[in-house]
Amino acid sequence: MKKLASLRWFYEKENISIVIIWFFTMVGLVGIWQGYGDLFLPKTIFNQLLGVTLLVWNFPLKKGWRSLAIWTSVYLIGISVEIIGVNTGLLFGDYSYGANLGPKILGVPPLIGFNWLLLTFLTGTIAKHVIPNKWLAVICGALLMVGLDFFMEPIAPVFDFWSWQGGVAPLKNFIHWYLVSLFMQLIVINDLPEKKHPLPMHHFVSQLLFFVFFYIIYTFK
Repeated sequence: MKKLASLRWFYEKENISIVIIWFFTMVGLVGIWQGYGDLFLPKTIFNQLLGVTLLVWNFPLKKGWRSLAIWTSVYLIGISVEIIGVNTGLLFGDYSYGANLGPKILGVPPLIGFNWLLLTFLTGTIAKHVIPNKWLAVICGALLMVGLDFFMEPIAPVFDFWSWQGGVAPLKNFIHWYLVSLFMQLIVINDLPEKKHPLPMHHFVSQLLFFVFFYIIYTFK
């Protein structure tokens, strides 16, 4: 019976997705750490699209056009603020995207919209199921997004994701990141899964672990 139970666990799609997320995260982490960044980093676009695909597989849109409109809005808002940011410097500061996030439109990789969408879903779902109060959950979901960004920013230039004029992300980057994240959390809060699922936590923690690891490596080397 125990053997059958373990087989059922492995064949559940959410558990399969968790294994896939951790497998690719750890392979990428070890590979880059061991000096194979030129092999792994250009495949970041694949890794991000895989993450979004797994979310769609596990959490299909249940409210039809309404859900589609909500998540399309998150993608478009993410792309729009980045285009404004890159081309004006008004929102986040003076920065530009590198080569490892794929092709660019108006200076911004379309992939970055999926990153906003992915992080909004992950952090919003985690916060919603940890914090009963909806408004506090929205605030904490946005804080989780900024917390991850804090560790991403010093590593992004090293990985040729994006770079800042002057070399360091300014304070207004984090302030405006929080405000945009807060707005997105407000948009999606009622469309997030009602039932608690392990995948969002695993996915978010895997990304956090990845960037914290390299943050420590490159900060204290």
